[in-house]
Amino acid sequence: MLSIVIPIHNEEPAILPLYDRLTAVLEAIHRPYEILFVDDASTDRSFDLLANLVETDHHLKVLRLRRNFGQTAALAAGFDEAQGDVIISLDGDLQHDPEDIPLLLEKIDAGWDIASGWRKNRVDNAVTRKIPSRIANWLMKRTSGVDLHDFGTTFKAYRSEVLKDVNLYGELHRFIPALASFYGARVIEVPIKNIERPNGASHYGLSRTFRVFFDILTIGFLLRYLTRPMHFFGKWGLAGIGLGSVILFGILLKKIWGHDIIAEHGPLLIAGAMLWFAGLMLFCVGLIGEVLMRTYFESQGRRIYAVREIRSRREQLVDGNR
Repeated sequence: MLSIVIPIHNEEPAILPLYDRLTAVLEAIHRPYEILFVDDASTDRSFDLLANLVETDHHLKVLRLRRNFGQTAALAAGFDEAQGDVIISLDGDLQHDPEDIPLLLEKIDAGWDIASGWRKNRVDNAVTRKIPSRIANWLMKRTSGVDLHDFGTTFKAYRSEVLKDVNLYGELHRFIPALASFYGARVIEVPIKNIERPNGASHYGLSRTFRVFFDILTIGFLLRYLTRPMHFFGKWGLAGIGLGSVILFGILLKKIWGHDIIAEHGPLLIAGAMLWFAGLMLFCVGLIGEVLMRTYFESQGRRIYAVREIRSRREQLVDGNR
């Protein structure tokens, strides 16, 4: 079974064309499927249109979030609700071509765990989207060790069991392949078409570049030190304590030899003490990180979103037959 997860926020003009094209593609594949639209608190008529479609199509389910939680939370809500063995995510603005879905499925059927879309020929603005994207993708490739050209696209196919190992928060949805690779998922890239947005304006701009950079640093830390934070903080703590100890020991010897330490080496004394205490604090942070890591793994299950309501004709039919 296929589950198609589509997060939307104020995409009223695109919903009906996307639904028609998506349905035509899925019917041609001849597999059981469901379509899950996740409305991230749209302020236009997006939810009303989807609620009407639910009345006529038992394949369709619509989740409405209580407020605008962001794309990562919307995807997480769709992934949690999805029933399919294969889950495909794509944007709701028609920049992803539903006709590319069979290309992703071919790779999943061939044994890959994730088939990630690659917008090989991007149509976005060079200054605000293309150049920052290339820099971010290069950094992400170097940080994660996953050889992808395009981490940012939402258009991906996953085996459902892979997503069970990945907990999403913040804005980490674009890095799911890197997070999944931590658990041994096999990832392949598939060239897809990148289409100009037919209606409205993009919700992303140059300001997102800084958030992506911070996310890359986060991913780099998580992939290397999520289960062993002491290995990161401990080595810097050891370096600080070691260097501070050398400085303070040298100053102590000079003091024994009768030098006036405050007058001759006051700043060096302060620097040595600061290095020593900074190293000690890093050690403490590492220990706290170890405790938090264990708490995290032992208390998972808290969701990062809240669903206001769910519409599904399939569930309505079941309730009607009771």
